[in-house]
Amino acid sequence: MPKKKYQIEFSIKSSPSLLYNYISNPSGLSEWFADNVNSRGEKYTFIWDGHEESAFLMKSKQDGYVRFQWEYDEDTKYFFELTIVEDDLTNDVSLVITDFADEDEVEESKQLWESQIEDLKKILGSV
Repeated sequence: MPKKKYQIEFSIKSSPSLLYNYISNPSGLSEWFADNVNSRGEKYTFIWDGHEESAFLMKSKQDGYVRFQWEYDEDTKYFFELTIVEDDLTNDVSLVITDFADEDEVEESKQLWESQIEDLKKILGSV
């Protein structure tokens, strides 16, 4: 059964360049996304409670977005992307998450992102 694509948006009080460092660098990702993150070239290894998952950095644009694909999703169209959006008029910054989940796991997946983004906001002083 195909996974369902979804997007969620979070308002973040941060500059795009600072936020980009937290979504693209292993050290930044280690502060909020996983217990530890290592990278070797385009391959990132995410570690939670001793469990490892690997993903490939598919695309990125400085201060714009990062797109990863989990190793187990290789050869599929599935990915997760974190996009920084800055409003031209207000300069408000948002982080838009695009991800895929099984139909019956979308809400649980969104809640996991919400929890992780709350951690990111605390680190950025954006709460």
